[in-house]
Amino acid sequence: MTKDELKSEILRHLAFSFGKDAAHAQTRDWRMALSLAIRDRVVTPWFESTRKTYEGRHKRVYYLSMEFLIGRLLQDAIVNLGLDDAAREACLELGLSYDQVLADEPDAALGNGGLGRLAACFLDSLSTLGIPAYGYGIRYEHGLFRQSFHEGRQVEQAEDWLSQPHPWEFERPEVCYGVGFYGTVREGEDGAHWDAGDMVVAKAYDTPIIGWQGRWANTLRLWSAQSRTQFDLARFNEGQFAGAAEPEALARTISRVLYPNDSTPQGKELRLKQEYFFTAASLADILRRYHSEYTDIRALPKHVAIQLNDTHPAIAGPELVRILHDEHWVELDDAIEIARGTLNYTNHTLLPEALESWHEGLMRHLLPRHMRLIEQIDDWHARTSKGRKMSTIDHGQVKMGELSFVLANKVNGVSALHTDLMKKTVFSELHTLHPDRILNQTNGITPRRWLRTCNPTLSALITDTIGSGWEDDLDRLEDLEAHVGDAGFRAAFAEAKHANKARLANRIRAIRGVSIDPDAMFDIQVKRIHEYKRQLMNVLEVIALWDAIRRNPGKDWTPRVKIFGGKAAPGYHTAKEIVHLINDVARVVNADEDVAGRLTVVFPPNYNVTMAERLVPAADLSQQISTAGKEASGTGNMKFALNGALTIGTLDGANVEIRERVGDDNFFLFGMTADEVVERRAVPDHAAEAIAASPELARAIEHIERGSFGPGEPDRHRHLANLLRHHDYFLVCSDFASYWKVSREVDEAYRDRDRWTRMAALNTARSGWFSSDRTIRGYAEEIWGATPAI
Repeated sequence: MTKDELKSEILRHLAFSFGKDAAHAQTRDWRMALSLAIRDRVVTPWFESTRKTYEGRHKRVYYLSMEFLIGRLLQDAIVNLGLDDAAREACLELGLSYDQVLADEPDAALGNGGLGRLAACFLDSLSTLGIPAYGYGIRYEHGLFRQSFHEGRQVEQAEDWLSQPHPWEFERPEVCYGVGFYGTVREGEDGAHWDAGDMVVAKAYDTPIIGWQGRWANTLRLWSAQSRTQFDLARFNEGQFAGAAEPEALARTISRVLYPNDSTPQGKELRLKQEYFFTAASLADILRRYHSEYTDIRALPKHVAIQLNDTHPAIAGPELVRILHDEHWVELDDAIEIARGTLNYTNHTLLPEALESWHEGLMRHLLPRHMRLIEQIDDWHARTSKGRKMSTIDHGQVKMGELSFVLANKVNGVSALHTDLMKKTVFSELHTLHPDRILNQTNGITPRRWLRTCNPTLSALITDTIGSGWEDDLDRLEDLEAHVGDAGFRAAFAEAKHANKARLANRIRAIRGVSIDPDAMFDIQVKRIHEYKRQLMNVLEVIALWDAIRRNPGKDWTPRVKIFGGKAAPGYHTAKEIVHLINDVARVVNADEDVAGRLTVVFPPNYNVTMAERLVPAADLSQQISTAGKEASGTGNMKFALNGALTIGTLDGANVEIRERVGDDNFFLFGMTADEVVERRAVPDHAAEAIAASPELARAIEHIERGSFGPGEPDRHRHLANLLRHHDYFLVCSDFASYWKVSREVDEAYRDRDRWTRMAALNTARSGWFSSDRTIRGYAEEIWGATPAI
């Protein structure tokens, strides 16, 4: 498509799709017109991919996830179609700023963090590799929440990304399914019958996901919850205006918000409703498609592979058994075996509280038929596992991780360390019973978005150095290593990084009013705010460094800009306190003339995919400092390393594999191993011992306790100090001395810019293995038994 053809299509959509002429069009109108012009180019390969799948009777992969953090789609589609030059030139000739048009697109609020972004990367790779697939999730009207700060505290507001039309989706009014809740179960001669007491309708919205060079497109199908009765006219005419719309409002609640606060019974019920809602609708859709091609329901595992992304869709196991047994009259044991041959489960956490469990009473109340089936599945598992009872029901709780495991063909971890720990900890007994079920698939990221699109300066240098084609063959980055010894290449690499830092500095000045120096080290930690990710240790290091600079102002300190990003769950009190502390520390540090130019702290609000695309290319140092044994994998660590940031981190998650590949000398390692963490927790008063041994840590905690960051409110952050002294489960104090020491080694390394650039370039050259294309090939070969259709 030439720029002239694209320009003509933009003007056509502007006029005929939106009723605007060029003279009166606003940025939003131009962006929508460009989006539809590009979308038109996606539809043909999308249709062709569907036809090829049916004609070849290819095995389909279905990826069920509560989150798909897809971000903005316009530039992604433009780049994958190879139309970036044409789009830029067309906008220029139309008198538009191409970058301004792209920036007008809302960031789709369909996820929170790594779980949802991984799902989005996987969709991109599935399409790039030409593996027939669907992603299934929920079309959240308000997503997680839009984060802002008031006096340093996190404030949650409803996300409004759907307040304007979403040009990438196709509404499918003909694709809808009833999803039931509550009710009773009748036992008859012909089996059990579930009479649901309430029913909502799941309505489909499809988004095509185009792969690299437009060779294949798969579908992301999202479900919106609607009432069977849209409006009660009789109640309205009786003057019950609110009551007339009540059924619709209650149904829509299911697809309004990602992760509703589950600290109340109502919140717990809503979250379980969401999980069953999208899972039941997805299975109904999968089986409808299956029956359009095949008649033998027992052959389902041969033609269908379903991947459960974490425990949120775990109810898929009992639901599939229910459909097979109650609606297709398959014997119960056979139904369980068919379901187990079809379903696979990805575990993402070793945290017991994150391995979902639901109170048996809630499950029996909301999904009575499924609760009975879970009990029967338990009995089946005991009968078929050498008589050993490994119950998915424990002390009145239905354990969704165990349920997912029992009903899975394969269970995979997401890094080598995580998979090994799964076998030893959370699933040790099940692993003993089923030693061949657990395998590893280390996570990956799509290089199209996380290098080619988000970092055009570095991408251009890579292409100039090793040629094109690396975008779908990321192992080719190894060819860069031969050029790292070239001073000219290193200078160009450093120049690309500096340009990205300058762009980020301008953005931060615009949104936070803070001026930062692009020559300073950009030290970045962006993640969901959680105690195990240890943002608290990072901000303690900020306090300790601030204190050290004030004590020794004449020392030649390495300038640092500490950048934080991430959201705390609305009901997670400690995480929100950490957010508040970071902002309070930033206010004090940034106003202190004694540290000006040497230490700056920035916490931009509302971290999302778009912000990540700005931060990742500009990072010098990537903070991956979780307590060893707690982070399953991480994908931010991969994005930063791929874009030439050095990592300071523990031997946790995929950090282990990153360090192995980039080299020990190009990774700043600190802290205890997972085994040492377990041993350390057994030491009485381990926190007090660590505080006594580290003057920097002791002074940092004392600053918090005496209110250095809460003027007029000295006890503002005392809870966090008490947590560190008396309840330091995540061993912030015990790892701090090592963290402080290695951070000073980072300072020293950064002072030798040529050495730093060499290390950074080697990180990029050696990170090709972390492509999500490699990960998906592993899933396809070792878990799904699926092959490309192109």
